[in-house]
Order: sequence, then C-alpha cells, then structure tokens
Amino acid sequence: MKKKNLKIAVAVVTCACTILPLLCGCTGTGTTGSSKKEVYVYNWGEYIDPDVLDSFTEETGIKVIYDEYETNEIMYPKVEAGAVTYDVLCPSDYMIQKMIDNDLLQEINFDNVPNISNIGEQYMESAREFDPMNHYAVPYCWGTVGILYNKTKVDEPIDSWSVLWDEKYKGDILMQNSVRDAFMVALKLQGHSMNTLDDTELEAAKNLLIEQKPLVQAYVVDQVRDKMIGNEAAIGVIYSGEAIYTQRENSDLEYVIPKEGTNVWIDCWVIPKNAQNKENAEAFINYMCKPEIALKNFDFITYSTPNVAARELIEDDEIRNSPIAFPDLSQYEGLETYHYLGAEGDQKYSDLWKQVKSK
Repeated sequence: MKKKNLKIAVAVVTCACTILPLLCGCTGTGTTGSSKKEVYVYNWGEYIDPDVLDSFTEETGIKVIYDEYETNEIMYPKVEAGAVTYDVLCPSDYMIQKMIDNDLLQEINFDNVPNISNIGEQYMESAREFDPMNHYAVPYCWGTVGILYNKTKVDEPIDSWSVLWDEKYKGDILMQNSVRDAFMVALKLQGHSMNTLDDTELEAAKNLLIEQKPLVQAYVVDQVRDKMIGNEAAIGVIYSGEAIYTQRENSDLEYVIPKEGTNVWIDCWVIPKNAQNKENAEAFINYMCKPEIALKNFDFITYSTPNVAARELIEDDEIRNSPIAFPDLSQYEGLETYHYLGAEGDQKYSDLWKQVKSK
C-alpha cells in the first residue's frame, strides 16, 4: 500500500523496459525457463532499501532490473497487457485477488523460498483472505489506515472518523485521493463494510463525502506526509508506515486508529504468469525474507514487517513494541482487508467517486 513516489537510484542495472522492452529482454513470450542471471522487479516507489538490491546481486549474481509504480491501478493494466514482462511484483491484497481471478499469477515453488518460515503465521493467515491456499503470495509489508493529527492544532482527543467532518477544521483536513480509502472512511463512519456493494450504503457514503468536501484542504497521496510534517494541516488520513516517518520528523504528530474500524492492508511478493525468470524471482523473494534483509527494509521504509524474526532483531524497544508499527489488532473493532469487488463493483465505486470529485 506504499504511496511514495521517489525514484530509487539502482546501482545494479536499470533499463527503460516501458520504452524498449525488446532491448531489455521483456518480450512478453510467457516462457519461464530463462537461464539469464537477471530478475525484473516492479514495485511501489521508495518501497525497498536500494542497498538490498545491490547486496542481492552480490550474493546471488542475479542482476536486478527495477521499475516502480505509484498505485495498484497503474501497475495492473501494464501487467495485464503483457507488453512488459516482470518476474516479481508487490501488489496489495485486493489486487492480488483480482490478479488470481484473472489468471495473471503463477504459483510459487516454496521449495525455493525456505525463508518464508520467518513470516508470522498470523500474516500468512491474513493472506488467505485473498490467496486462500497461500499458493501465490508472500507477505512483505502490512499496516493500517488511520488519522494523523497535529497536537498543537487539535486540542481534543481524537478517536473517530467523525472529526473529518468537524467544521472547526475547515481547510485543515487532508483526505486520501483514493476511491477505496475515501469511501472506506465514509462507510466505516456509518457502520458499514468497506467492501459493500449495497447501493443504498454507497449512495449514503457518497453524499457524506460530498458534504465533507468544502472542509477538505486537498485530496492528496504523498503530500499528506509532507504537509503534516510542515504543519500545513491539522488532520490527515494516512498509512501507518507514513505516520511512523512523520513522527520522526515532527514530534507534535499523533496517529490513531478510529474506533469505527479501518483497513488493515497487506502487500505481498507475487510472480506473474508470464515471468521469464521464475527461479530468479523465487531467489529474490527468498532473499527479501531473510531476517537481516527484512530489518534493513523496515528501517528504510518504516512500514511494518510481517517477518517475526526481523522484528526480534529490532534493538530499539520503543520501535519493536510500537503500537503504530505493530499494533495489537485484537483491541480494535471493525477491521477489514479490501476485497476485489469484480469489474462491476470497481466501476460502481469509480462512478461514485467521480460524482464526489465533480461537485
């Protein structure tokens, strides 16, 4: 669910696969028997420590060709079209379900990924919501969506999504520029599932978002982090990993999971159906599951790791037991993971979001 978009300078290998797929070896033939010592990775922006890519190549001799995307929705059509062939992707829960349903992924040979034993069982169990037999996905990062507020601008306890409709914070509220995240907030506030397809519930959520719109300073993604650090807003909807980073930069910021519930998301490594270097992809995924590597990535991106062996290596007790990075989810009600709602469901949400944004 990473939302940053800072390009990483990868020292190992880079190539413009989107422009010159043939020159890069991205032929889209669908073969998986390539003997080339390379792996094509497509990941969220700023979602890995670049030193890890270097060390992977040093250890395995496999060169990494690395590309980045900003959202699941940008990644999906590129992979579906097959014009560029990647070996490893890192989609979010509902998108993995969509890709499985549309036969875009292949099963992982876990004989080649022994380090999956470092992934906590609770995270493997969570992954079964979208990968029922744990055949396709290896958890990489997880987190929650909540409210980040500035204690110098907000003088009351925050525990509910309802504060995002409080008139006294007009012009000081940041919302996520994301259809599912925006509707999640409105649906949860009204006591509904964030995966609902009920027309009445969705219409009510749409109207609630339209009602809120005059209070919103901006609908943003990356800028929530920067604006909150810079004291440019009082309240923002944010991902927990971003919240950890913002608190390092601005001690006046506080993160809370609202009492009505929220999204608990999980991003996983998967292998596309047309990957040309499957064993190299499995070697890459296995390397990402090494405790010291998972810890290095956690330190760099500040998004919670499902690697329990890596968490044990965290020396700072405050971070290792952080209620933001590693919350006790049993303390909260109304927690859900996004589901793929089908083509018609996706279109329904998209149409309603357009109505909100056009008002």
